[in-house]
Amino acid sequence: MGWYEHELGWPVTGSLPPGLVTGVRFDALDVPAEAGFAMLSRFSRPDQLGPVALDCHRIRLLVAAGTAEELPGLLEWLEWGGIPLDLTALGAGQRMRAPAHPEWGRREAAYDRSAPVWLRPPRPGFDVESTVPALRVAGGADGTGTPIGLPAPIGLPALVAALATACHRITLRTRSQDQPWAFSYASRMVAGTRPRSLTS
Repeated sequence: MGWYEHELGWPVTGSLPPGLVTGVRFDALDVPAEAGFAMLSRFSRPDQLGPVALDCHRIRLLVAAGTAEELPGLLEWLEWGGIPLDLTALGAGQRMRAPAHPEWGRREAAYDRSAPVWLRPPRPGFDVESTVPALRVAGGADGTGTPIGLPAPIGLPALVAALATACHRITLRTRSQDQPWAFSYASRMVAGTRPRSLTS
């Protein structure tokens, strides 16, 4: 795990298996893999999102530190407040399992299917702060907060809005599979709630 500490400057836990400490250099949005893959297909250019990891059936998207505290308010502002979403964030005092070095990830996953892997690995030589979506970007060399020559990632509100939509679609689809006749005439017949015109 020296790659994280020495090449990227990321803090790691001393426990086994090692974990990446969130809330210091970055936080991580945690969503179902289906929602995460939908996001990756939507923002296909590598410069649009920061590092992205797959851990079992969850995808973790690295975002600016402090996002975990901002997420509830941001969801409220985006008018997703009060709607149950399978969208959380790992922030200060938390950790995420550390994927292996990108060159070793496939080999490790071949032995352990539950081992986390990088879908979009971090790029050595780039500060994580300049490559992850943030709530606001200001004060950079080109007036946007991004060093000249480095494309700006999508904003955090756009990312969260898209993830919330993807998570909500999964929830609706799951519910409709559990209740395939929820809005059908047949289900209303069974429930005894047929329209008046058909019962009189």
